[in-house]
Amino acid sequence: MSDPLVIAMGGHSLLDPKLPPTVEHQFEVTAKAMRPVAELVARGEHVVLTHGNGPQVGFMQLRAELAAGSVHRVPLDSLVADTQGSLGYMIQRALRHDLVGRAEIEVVSVVTEVIVDHDDAAFTEPTKPIGRFYPEAEARAHAAEFGWKIVEDAGRGWRRVVPSPGPVEIVQLPTIQRLVDAGVTVVACGGGGIPVERDAEQGHLQGLEAVIDKDRTSALLANGLGAERLVITTGVDAVYLDFRTAPKRVARLTAAEAAAHLAAGQFPAGSMGPKIEAALWFLARGGRQVIICHPDDLLAACEGRAGTLLTKEATP
Repeated sequence: MSDPLVIAMGGHSLLDPKLPPTVEHQFEVTAKAMRPVAELVARGEHVVLTHGNGPQVGFMQLRAELAAGSVHRVPLDSLVADTQGSLGYMIQRALRHDLVGRAEIEVVSVVTEVIVDHDDAAFTEPTKPIGRFYPEAEARAHAAEFGWKIVEDAGRGWRRVVPSPGPVEIVQLPTIQRLVDAGVTVVACGGGGIPVERDAEQGHLQGLEAVIDKDRTSALLANGLGAERLVITTGVDAVYLDFRTAPKRVARLTAAEAAAHLAAGQFPAGSMGPKIEAALWFLARGGRQVIICHPDDLLAACEGRAGTLLTKEATP
């Protein structure tokens, strides 16, 4: 079986801000996003897909809040599982549709749990914003009722923040590996995975109110599958230096160069920073190259004509 190509797609790439976020429109946007992926599969690439879910979890949380007087509250780990199912369904349907007559490929989505360490420092200082903005009084009422931590966000209102711990272990990795070995195109680890911890006494898994970084989990998955290549799609066409002042596009970076720029503050925590960190994590554990690009440039980036290529060492 060929070396799998792991592609991590952002949740925003499955939405179009110019269109109302209806299910019908999400199917349309997902179909467009999957066309270059289907082309790679048709060319013989063995693709494994992961995806973000930030906007979609926000929709589900808002829906749950609006219905709070009529239905039970849904915890965050279950919301992540819900989005894995709904987004996985849209992705696999779009891929199968595009591959009819081009490639006989099975596509399946795996509802994936990811173990985190409850002693991770992220649990003592939650920083990941989720959901909508609230007026201060409403935010404080939710905080008192549900135990949320809330923060003021750049004058736009107040938001809930949750822990964003690092992934430790992908529970379904052996199953995903068997599917990959059988030639199946797998969609897994949606939204960074369902955050769980293992009970110390009996070893059972328990869900947590947290959000795991999708790109870090994608790197963990890629390493676990023995993949040499990881693609991370994002809202910009490449990695830039001095992005907010005098942006300079970077076509190639070594791991050492990327680490130095990261340490110098070139890649903020709220934007490119987590993607560079995930890329460095992957390269340090056996990966050969990482491509960071815009979803529309996926084919060109895989051919070396777009995006930014990160490698362990300088390449000719």
